[in-house]
Amino acid sequence: MQGTPEARQTISTGATTGLSIAALLLLWIVAAALTDDAQVLPQPWALIQPFLRELTSGELLYHLGATLLRVIWAFSLAMLAGCALGLVMGRYPRVNQWLDPWLVIFLNLPALVLIVLCYLWIGLNETAAILAVVFNKIPNVATVIREGARALDPQIDAMAKVYRMSGWARLRHVTVPQLAPFITAAARSGIAVIWKIVLVVEFLGRSSGVGFQIHLYFQLFDVAMVLVYAFSFIVVMLMVEWLVLQPWERHVRRWRAE
Repeated sequence: MQGTPEARQTISTGATTGLSIAALLLLWIVAAALTDDAQVLPQPWALIQPFLRELTSGELLYHLGATLLRVIWAFSLAMLAGCALGLVMGRYPRVNQWLDPWLVIFLNLPALVLIVLCYLWIGLNETAAILAVVFNKIPNVATVIREGARALDPQIDAMAKVYRMSGWARLRHVTVPQLAPFITAAARSGIAVIWKIVLVVEFLGRSSGVGFQIHLYFQLFDVAMVLVYAFSFIVVMLMVEWLVLQPWERHVRRWRAE
């Protein structure tokens, strides 16, 4: 029994992913052997003991949880605000003319500047940390959704008006399904950027989280612990990518295969 084409495709993709990660791991081993200095680049197995120590002490889970909570808040707020802004700009050219210069400015404003300004204006607190990430991501989301709003089929919109659909029903059944691929693209790129900015925010001004721990061990010149915390959170975000975002993307694109 060979299984369905979808199952074979999933197995093939999984095998390719596994081989790719194995090749990256082999490259790491070779680079560490050539360096021959654990303080510069330790071997992968040298991270097992410090990882288990941080895990059993509860420190790793505590800081992973703090960072993940900030990522969830920042991602949710940035997606909601960015989608609303992008939809309005894409549907109303006059609004787009006014707001497009703002969008260009914020797209080119360095993330570090917004982070520092939020800390200076609001203070070294959670509100400033999350808003700094949100303000950095909203322009990117809005840009993607704006292009999706411009690509909406006017004939489908006209049909919705003929059937006298309410504004909420039109948004739910006409607009959002057409925007789904663009929302997915914004979400996938957004989660990848947001968690990196969150680490910078924690590095500069928080007392918990993966970024804070990386800052701590950077000051101690402990490369192994920096890698332990970095790779631990990378694994978490890869699980989010593989278990949430990729299945969601396949779901919203399923109609193309029909």
